[in-house]
Amino acid sequence: MDDTTLREHLITLLSGRGAHIDFKAAVKNFPEELIGRRVENIPHTAWHLVYHMRIAQWDILEFSRNPEHISPDYPHSYWPDEDFPENKQLWRKTISSYQKELGEMMELVQDTEINLFTPFPHGNGQTLLREALVLADHNSYHIGQLVDLRMLLGIPVRDW
Repeated sequence: MDDTTLREHLITLLSGRGAHIDFKAAVKNFPEELIGRRVENIPHTAWHLVYHMRIAQWDILEFSRNPEHISPDYPHSYWPDEDFPENKQLWRKTISSYQKELGEMMELVQDTEINLFTPFPHGNGQTLLREALVLADHNSYHIGQLVDLRMLLGIPVRDW
């Protein structure tokens, strides 16, 4: 059976196109002085969310391609301790790493040598299809939180 259409749908879902805003748009023109700003009744800053998304995505990617991968301790290692990154370059580097690793996950999905439905020998029944769907779902959820945070911080929508 040809799974080309399924792979195309997964790429669209992972890229954030379709029904949701994508990561690039959610962080575009985010004022660096606000990346660590807390909003009342919201548990995370933009830095927390971007850091968390990047670590979780990296973990899913590495699990999907490296049988020797060991996941970081959850939840502590998936969230930063500080509201702000130690410097603004780390914010930019984290965004860049997120985008690079998302591209690497999409490359895995596009690789027709990898069967989307075959369980990984090193897992508990996980497949590349499942991992791609989990990643798309996780990213979408937190991108929505970033969008809400933007609005609550008064970052204009027109800047997207």
